Amino acid sequence: MNHTALQSLLAALIVLPLLGSLAALLPAPPGLRGRGPDQAVLRHGVTVTGVVLAAAVALAAGFDHDRPATMQAQTDISWIPALDIRIHLGVDGVSLPLLVLTALLTFLCALYGYFNMPAGPSPKAFVALLLLLEAGTLATFAVLDLMLFFLAFETVLIPMYFLINRWGGAGRERAAWRFILYTLLGSVVMLLGLLLVGLKGGTFDMVALASDNGSKLSHTTQLIAVLAIGIGLAVKAPMWPLHSWLPDAHTAAPTVGSVLLAGVLLKMGTYGLVRVVLPIAPDGAHALAPYLAAFAAVGIIYGSLACLALVRTGGRGDLKRLIAYSSVGHMGFVLLGIATLTPTGVNGALFANIAHGLITGLLFFLVGALKDRFGTTDLDQLSGTGGAALYGRAPRLGGLLAFGAVASLGLPGLAGFWGEMLAMFGAFRPADGLSRPAFLTFMALAGLGTLLTAAYLLLVVRRVCMGEHPEEEIPGTLTGAPAGAPAGASPEPDRRALVDVRGYEFAAWTPLVALTVLGGLWPAALLGLSDPAVQQLLAGGH
Repeated sequence: MNHTALQSLLAALIVLPLLGSLAALLPAPPGLRGRGPDQAVLRHGVTVTGVVLAAAVALAAGFDHDRPATMQAQTDISWIPALDIRIHLGVDGVSLPLLVLTALLTFLCALYGYFNMPAGPSPKAFVALLLLLEAGTLATFAVLDLMLFFLAFETVLIPMYFLINRWGGAGRERAAWRFILYTLLGSVVMLLGLLLVGLKGGTFDMVALASDNGSKLSHTTQLIAVLAIGIGLAVKAPMWPLHSWLPDAHTAAPTVGSVLLAGVLLKMGTYGLVRVVLPIAPDGAHALAPYLAAFAAVGIIYGSLACLALVRTGGRGDLKRLIAYSSVGHMGFVLLGIATLTPTGVNGALFANIAHGLITGLLFFLVGALKDRFGTTDLDQLSGTGGAALYGRAPRLGGLLAFGAVASLGLPGLAGFWGEMLAMFGAFRPADGLSRPAFLTFMALAGLGTLLTAAYLLLVVRRVCMGEHPEEEIPGTLTGAPAGAPAGASPEPDRRALVDVRGYEFAAWTPLVALTVLGGLWPAALLGLSDPAVQQLLAGGH
């Protein structure tokens, strides 16, 4: 595909969702209203996100896979000459998979929302916010100017805030405020770091700064810049101990909000570390890498222990909250891989980013389906005393949940395995100048985290998927506690016949399952894209 066509596709990825967001607020033409204006605007969301996904796939098909380290489809237009801020777009082997992942997950969320719109205000606002969120996220992965990166990074905050606050569940207002306050405070600190790099480096162009490889920045300047930028990115990642906004946000968010938050928004932080911090301020990154690795290792253990506490019987654990805490652990592997400063570790981090988006997106879809059927995601209410018996009552739904769990624990042959393994390989032999004994300790902690992850996910499968399947299905809702049970005992699960996977659910979940299997069986498809680009970034763009 020629350069102009690729340029147009990349620009369309950002412009189409923006235009679609504005169009969603306008009255639907009379001939396109279908059964009513609500259906029309939801169909509009599916159409726009579908076109964006098609453009992303076309961009991936036209991408020169023989030169993944080369920045392709570049557009470079002066925007604010006085500050040398440019509209600079481009894509390489690091950003291309994230662009396709974002387009895919947003389309699947729009499709899911068309058939299962979350309770809340007008669908017009829901679709407009969804498309604005997509535009901001895609722009974050496509822009190559530090100021544009910051603007795109911030664009996603407002739509996600309203998606949680207006269409979320119990505790949504508090969760939305915590989300916006944490991320805005982190962004203010990050902006100071980006300004410092741009002013001291003489340009805000990320490609030029990467080529300089920190030569125009003193060691002290790099340390301050990495610390400031790193804090803002770590909040979004989320890195322990800056993660505390995440469980509340996931628990309160509607299903599509949780899918996009885990599958796409968390990746913006780790992408920024690879794209901005490592090539632009290498000395600062090297000095602070051991601390990043230490926080990552603690996050892996902390997330796993929190999940074990939530999954125990009588712990009143929420399944959505458990998966949110699991994200803290999984993103810890991504941060550990980045902290090794080696091609192996960084490639593992980028692979784990994509795998986490696919697997955790699927898990949040499945938990949303459980809530639709049971009316709750409380594990004690779901499983009662003997297990929810999904295998017997809704076998396809139970099988998909078990698949998501074993993929999340890193079963070999599925996508979750490769990223975590490569991150630990990177920690086994970190970059020159980093303490190998310290990183071996971090690797051992990460290995322990994989065992704890397997423990809590298998417990989830046992409590939700297994159990006694009753001989006779009794219609009804969640029943009370069993006769003779002590006061306050958990109610028994609803033993009516459950609806198994619906058609629209099958359509929304199948691509995630297929790509999880494909990524596990053919990791070279992703690693072949990212490795040359990572080698170049770590070498300062040369």
